[in-house]
Amino acid sequence: MQANQATTNTKPTSKPTLKGEQYRHRNETVFVPTGYFAIGRISTAHGLRGEVRVELHTDFPERFAPDVVVYVGRDLLETVVEYARPHKQQLLIKLAGVENRNQAEALRSQWLFVAEADTVELTDDTYWVHDIIGMQVQTDVNEPLGTVREVLFTGANDVYVIELAEAINGQTELLLPAIAEVVQAVDLEASMMTVHLLPGILD
Repeated sequence: MQANQATTNTKPTSKPTLKGEQYRHRNETVFVPTGYFAIGRISTAHGLRGEVRVELHTDFPERFAPDVVVYVGRDLLETVVEYARPHKQQLLIKLAGVENRNQAEALRSQWLFVAEADTVELTDDTYWVHDIIGMQVQTDVNEPLGTVREVLFTGANDVYVIELAEAINGQTELLLPAIAEVVQAVDLEASMMTVHLLPGILD
């Protein structure tokens, strides 16, 4: 995933890095550079004036406030947010230097990042997506379930997509709501999540 620097009028950071971690999002591999956090994915262009639709990957939509610095794509092309507005469980965002639909289309499927130094302090029971992705999952009776493959942002609560170690009732994945009744414990050091399966969740 690479943005067109000439098209977007963005500029690379002074010290770009190729180090980072990868995780799966739907059917694609996402590369998150070291020192940065993924906060959204550009899904498509919107309208004719350079707006893009962004799938949120953050619990803090205020990250897209005017003049906030964001980095586009694996090359970390630096730009700023001109404005953002809600649109069908996504955000419509105008980035500086993106002035028409063709320029916006060139950013399709690009990920948006913020620098680690610019992140907000998390409250208790709140975690970074990159900490959750790849975490092992077990039930509250110590039965292994599988691995967190993806985090979905639904607007109401996050949903963890669990890739099951073994198929259950023909299912190869499980959708778990990230609510207190389900997620009993998260051990970041051990990379282990303990969950309680509500009645009917495996039906």
